[in-house]
Amino acid sequence: MISSAEEFVFLRTSEIFEEYTRAAYDDASDVVWMDVISKFPEMREWVAHNKTVPLDILEILARDTNESVRSTVASKRKLSPELFDLLSQDKSEAVRERIACNKKVPIHILRRLVNDPTMFVRETALKRIGN
Repeated sequence: MISSAEEFVFLRTSEIFEEYTRAAYDDASDVVWMDVISKFPEMREWVAHNKTVPLDILEILARDTNESVRSTVASKRKLSPELFDLLSQDKSEAVRERIACNKKVPIHILRRLVNDPTMFVRETALKRIGN
């Protein structure tokens, strides 16, 4: 278990494979995740990449000002229906496209994305519906 924001940053920036991997797979408390988000804003995307990050932390990151952070959240399979909906209406076409690619996206959201104003989002949604 990751016990502090500093430990997460240490693991994430380590060149030792086992340490680096822990940053992606080890659990941490909500307090630790919130500390990482507030103390190390450049690590927010890597918090979202963690396989164990809880939904309540993803809810915060889904509203992040950084498009890259929101795109990473949009790729997560464990999103709630509310987060799928929120991110499918994101101002960023890259975030909407990541939602269209998400294997767990509800079909009604894919149907809505078929009418997205951006062509590559529409095409991604159409391909997903066709499969």
